[in-house]
Amino acid sequence: MRIAIASDHAAVELKAQLADWLRAAGHDVADLGPMTADRVDYPDFGYKLATAIASGSAERGVALCGSGIGISIAVNRNHACRAALVSEPLSAALAREHNDANVIAMGARVIGPDMAKACLEAFLSTDFGGGRHADRVAKLTSPAL
Repeated sequence: MRIAIASDHAAVELKAQLADWLRAAGHDVADLGPMTADRVDYPDFGYKLATAIASGSAERGVALCGSGIGISIAVNRNHACRAALVSEPLSAALAREHNDANVIAMGARVIGPDMAKACLEAFLSTDFGGGRHADRVAKLTSPAL
């Protein structure tokens, strides 16, 4: 799977760990930055990630910042993205199954690497359920009224 991953400075270490883990699992990973822990603004990297999803260059995205909140808001400003902020695997799986989320967002200051990997595993291994959820998801991809 083609996966784009981006963070802010607070999550650069977790981003590197997850990118390595994803590559070891056989995924094609595009690390959109940043590459150092120097202070950056999460919207810049959230928008980069959203562009990768919207353009089709990535099938899934991983968005990370200190809390996961700011970068998930930035990603969700793009109508092609459905970013779900999660901190445990059940929410990650339900985000895929019920909401067809294409980006998982997590907070480096909230969860550690092992829990992040468990969330990511659940996210990547769960298919969209379709059915009764499909009409709701279609409403999410339309511009707001």
